[in-house]
Parts: sequence; C-alpha cells; structure tokens
Amino acid sequence: MSESVDYFGDDTAIFNDKELLQVSHLPDGDRIIGREDELRRLGTALRPALNGNTPNNIFLYGKTGTGKSLCTKFISRQMMQRAGRNDVNAGFAYIDCLQDSTETQVVQSIAAQLNDEERSGTTIPEQGISTSMYYNRLWTVLESMYDVAIIILDEVDKLEGIGDKSGDTAGDNLLMNLSRANEAGKIDDCNLGVIGISNKIRYKDELNERVKSSLCERDYVFPPYDATQLREILESRRDAFVDGVLETDVIPKVAALAAREHGDARKAIDVLRFAGEVAEEERESVVRDEHVDVAQDREGANRISELISKQPPHARYVLLALASRVQQSNEEDPEIPNKVVQHSYRQICEQMDSEPLKERRVRDLLTELEFLDLIKQDQRGRGRGKGKHTVNSLYDEPKLVIQACQNDF
Repeated sequence: MSESVDYFGDDTAIFNDKELLQVSHLPDGDRIIGREDELRRLGTALRPALNGNTPNNIFLYGKTGTGKSLCTKFISRQMMQRAGRNDVNAGFAYIDCLQDSTETQVVQSIAAQLNDEERSGTTIPEQGISTSMYYNRLWTVLESMYDVAIIILDEVDKLEGIGDKSGDTAGDNLLMNLSRANEAGKIDDCNLGVIGISNKIRYKDELNERVKSSLCERDYVFPPYDATQLREILESRRDAFVDGVLETDVIPKVAALAAREHGDARKAIDVLRFAGEVAEEERESVVRDEHVDVAQDREGANRISELISKQPPHARYVLLALASRVQQSNEEDPEIPNKVVQHSYRQICEQMDSEPLKERRVRDLLTELEFLDLIKQDQRGRGRGKGKHTVNSLYDEPKLVIQACQNDF
C-alpha cells in the first residue's frame, strides 16, 4: 500500500488548545461565568454540610446548556474542600441518569464512586447482586467513610422502569430511599443530601406525594444565558485559538445568534469550535463570519440528532408524526393541530408494532417537546364561542427532524 499520499492535509494555524472549547473547562481561575447568583443559592443550601450537618435537598430546572451540571459539580467540590478544613469527611457522587437509567445502575454507581475498599471493607461489584444488596453496601460505605455526602442525579427524569411492587417509578423509589435514609435508620453517622437536575420543569409534579413530602427540597430555575454572558463565556475560551485568527466579529456574532435562538452555552461553544474546524477544512488561516454561518447549520443538525436520541420512543414517534405532516404541507409555515398529529402518531405506532399512548399523554409529550425547543406550540381560536385548539410547528427543517428520528429506529 502506498504511503506517498497525505490524507491528513497540512497543519493549519487555527487551534492552539482545543480542550479549552470543552463545556466542562473552567477558565479564569475556576470562575464560572454568568452564574454567580445561582452558585450563591447552591452554596447557601449546602452550607450545613460544611459542619457535617444535613444539607438541603435541591432540585434544579432549566434548559440544556444553562450551567446546571457544571455549577452543581463545582459547588460540590468546593463543599468538600471547605468541609475538610473543618475536619468533616465529605464526598459527592455525580450520576448521569441518561447513562445509568435504572435504579440498580444508579445505586451501584453511587456506591462505586464513593467507595474506597480499603477504608470501607466493602466491595461494589459491577453486577450480580440485587438492588437491595447494592443499597445495603451503599449504606455501609456512607457510614464507614463519610460525615456528609451529596448525591447528584443529573437528568433524573430519564430514570426508567418500576422501582418496586407498589408501582412507584424508579425515580420515586430512588429518591424515597435516599431522602429517608437517616429517618429509616439506614445510616446514623452520615448525613445525606440529594440534588436532582432536570430539563423538565414539571418533573416534580410527576413524583408521588410521599416522595415530595420526604424531599422538602429547594427549587431553583437556571435561565438561559443572555448575549453579554455568552460573549464573556466565549471570550474566556479565546486562547483555544492561535492568536489573531478570529476576526473581530466572530465571537459577538456567535453570542448574538445563541442568545437569540436558545441561550445555550454548550451550543454556542460548539458553534465557535465548528467555525474553526470549517476554516481548517477550507485551508483558511482566519476564522470569518461566513464560517460561523456554516457552523451554525452544522450545530443545528448535531443538536437535533442529540436531543432526539435522548427522547423515549413514543416522544420520537410523536415528533416524527408532526415533522411528516409539516413536510407534506404546501403552506410556508404550517401549523399542525393536535388532532392531526394524534392521527399520524397512531399510524406510526401501527407501523412500529407499538401500542399507542392515550391522547392526554400524547398532548403531554408535545408540551415536553416544546419545552426542549424541538417544536413550537400556539393557541388558535375556532371562532366566537367555539373555544381554542393547540397547533404545532417546527423550529427546524422537517427533513432534518425526520432523518434524526429515523436514525434512532
């Protein structure tokens, strides 16, 4: 095989340190930009942990890319450091419930993250024991190693399945067991706090009343970033690029587009990185406005695929039903009534050999898709005295949405 052809291309002077364009990166001396108020509220809620006392349980809500996970992990690390100065043994575990989506997986992962086998005398196998045994080993780890611990459940609404024979969901069962561990006598020497993170503002309403009563949580909503905050976030990552390669208007343009469309720092950082990659692919030595335009389209396609891949099957069926109707319409900006979406959804369920959900649940799924900025919803009047009905439309091209939906089937 010939090695004379260079398929990698020439080195270009665009990127200096691409790692700085990771969302988790904290520039400027570990300063999180634009979230001082939110960090202060989290610090107040967790303050009791600094002296080994029980911290407040917390629920955080907000769209993706608003800093919920970043702030939570940051403040938990600071809590551990401050508690350590007070001779308090503190720890935290971070769980992505999209990856560990069952109660058993979550409890195993919590225990494994917090465990030090030499100190606890306890092993946490990856599999092979029951959920109740994982709980027992978690209690042993907490009792033997910690005065206080924080459990972060990111995307907690993604937990799947039934938690126990009572019919409670996995989320109900998990939150009940964690929030009542002290009260139930499972742990005595360790105080436990739970932080739940969800993109669904109504997630708490879906929990059973016993869980809501047990949590006694504080709720905080993370708003989208504005243009000024996004610009500051992007400026803090300028060193990712070789000095002088970004045209003056690039960062302001990316920030303005992101603020107008979604206020999502993750997407804004992606667009800035994509713009650099587009310039690199075109063998350019400068990142310009037109590279941002191409990058914006690329981010949109990636965003749709990522968002849709995280949705349950029936949410994807509903979205596919709407996108198909939009694509079939001859109108410029078609608005599809709920009943029309319902009809197409039932047809898709039949094709997929899946039992369709009830109308009310489909309406709820449409509302959730709107919250995720995958669709738009409006109320339209039927005429005087005839009430209103809900219509749905897409933010993105139906072809893109359909392709993303079908990739998951």
